[in-house]
Amino acid sequence: MLLLAAPLLLTACEWFTDFKRQPSLWTWEPVKDSLTPSRGNPQFSVPTTGTAVAGFQVSYGAFPATIDSMSNLRNPTPATDSSLANGRKYFTINCVPCHGDRAMGDGPATRYGMPGINLTTDMTKSRTDGYIFGMIRNGRGLMPPYNRIEEMDRWDVVNYVRALQGVNGKTVQVGALAPPGVTGDKVPGPTVLGPQRPAPFSPPRTLLPGAQSETSPAAAAQQGLQPTTQPDTTRSKADSAKARDTARVRSTR
Repeated sequence: MLLLAAPLLLTACEWFTDFKRQPSLWTWEPVKDSLTPSRGNPQFSVPTTGTAVAGFQVSYGAFPATIDSMSNLRNPTPATDSSLANGRKYFTINCVPCHGDRAMGDGPATRYGMPGINLTTDMTKSRTDGYIFGMIRNGRGLMPPYNRIEEMDRWDVVNYVRALQGVNGKTVQVGALAPPGVTGDKVPGPTVLGPQRPAPFSPPRTLLPGAQSETSPAAAAQQGLQPTTQPDTTRSKADSAKARDTARVRSTR
């Protein structure tokens, strides 16, 4: 019996490793060679692509001084045809109900008691692009915040409003983009900056000097990259643990 039990005693430490070799994920690490991490970005976090103005720089309060502080923001988006077309889509969905198709304050909501806010007056024309951007971001007075319009789309709306004002010399179409019920490119697409968008993840070992970045085959296919060979870290961890257990057994003999 002692001879039969001896192999079990020698291999027992391989069975019970005190949880040293258990599956684990780094924060935001993709799951199973995908680009989908185990959790999304925290709310109000600054995206890796940058932001025109983060929440820690300017609050989201609907106060005149707060919006004035964004007046000097530079519009990074030229008033191209694609920008104006995208701006028209978001303006039609979000702004037309109050401001009207031509931004003259005659939207359908005015029939039910909403005051007409004309965006083509000289006072509004004198506002900067950054101010209009801030108004969309924070809201003010009767206007609620429209942060559901993401930043780059927001600049497109600014360009479209400028065209309706006749400020940037552009001629744009007005009115509904399509009949009711039509979707596809006539409605906003998936979020670019929202918290549910996966954050890029780099395994810490790839950040060491001389380390080679790793790209799984599945992730590479989604990114259009060439996959790189990933080291079998599970096997290497198992080998290391087994070596430590073997050394521990020998030292107790």
